[in-house]
Amino acid sequence: SNKLVPNSFLVAPPLRQQVPTMGCGKSKYQKPKELKSVWHPKYFEGLPRMEGKVVAITGCTSGTGFVCARDCARLGATVLMLNRNSERATAALEAVKVAAPGAKVIHIPCDLMSFAAVPEAAAKIREAVGETGLDVLCNNAGVMASKDEATKDGYDVQMQTNHLSHFLLTRELWPQLMKAAELRGEARVVNHSSMARKGKKLEQKYLGKNGGNLGGDKVGTLPFSGARWERYQQTKLANLVFTLALRDRVVAAGSKVKVLVAHPGVAATELQVHSVSDGGMSGGMANLIVSQTAEDGALGILMSCCDPAVQNGGLYGPGGQGLKGMAKLLPAAPEEKLADEASRTLLWESSEEATGGKFAI
Repeated sequence: SNKLVPNSFLVAPPLRQQVPTMGCGKSKYQKPKELKSVWHPKYFEGLPRMEGKVVAITGCTSGTGFVCARDCARLGATVLMLNRNSERATAALEAVKVAAPGAKVIHIPCDLMSFAAVPEAAAKIREAVGETGLDVLCNNAGVMASKDEATKDGYDVQMQTNHLSHFLLTRELWPQLMKAAELRGEARVVNHSSMARKGKKLEQKYLGKNGGNLGGDKVGTLPFSGARWERYQQTKLANLVFTLALRDRVVAAGSKVKVLVAHPGVAATELQVHSVSDGGMSGGMANLIVSQTAEDGALGILMSCCDPAVQNGGLYGPGGQGLKGMAKLLPAAPEEKLADEASRTLLWESSEEATGGKFAI
């Protein structure tokens, strides 16, 4: 049944029990702000069934990724949940199964901070999907305003998690996406950007092997300023640039794979909790800016994954100021300008170099 599941399913049960309530501790923002979903319930009711389709989603232990995994499962899709092995991942898997009885839901271990781990995850996906192919790859996982640290591969933690490993995962799974498109008329790659994408143009140094040497950990005097946020902005811009660079290539190749990008507004998820505990923002600021639930924030990726009417290369998310609201197709011109040709070429070449291989469509 498509009946709405209580908001308690937005965070898997064992996780809920572990999360301390907001108190007078150092961070004062120790769990996502509690709000009521406004747009999600009605929108979800109108979505078509997804039986026979396979959807893979990264970063779905909680927040928008969890909502997307849960909802695709409730619509009848086979859902592959790509998360690092953890109690949270197990709990999220069980919570999706409870919310979508009878759905086929599979945990795929995936550590986006390791280039070696990504092909291993892709191999498990190939095994799971067999000859049916992959209908949707939702590159949702992300970290925000993290410390200036290198992964074991030497790249910025934020850039590797948010973009480079997703570039690699998409390349690894391209044959499976092509297979689904051939069998069922289309397939989709969905990237998750942010309002934070706006700002300076994409710079090569953030895509290079410069982890731990990209400005340090200081936060600026203005909200969302300083090197942590500059690194984050570059990763969220990279998500947009990757979308349009890949869209250009699929169009040129006459491929039936659509490439889409979404933004969640400012949704109440673990992103802010982690950022506050890590020193990226204050608890007061988190409380001030969080504007909608994870369900409403997930509408952009949900629309991109499930809605029959989406436009190739489209950006879906709240309009206006962008903090909250029903997701919709946003004007293309500003995004095409922000992710200009030079940025697309830079991103593609730098990403191929970082991940050690050509991505030919």
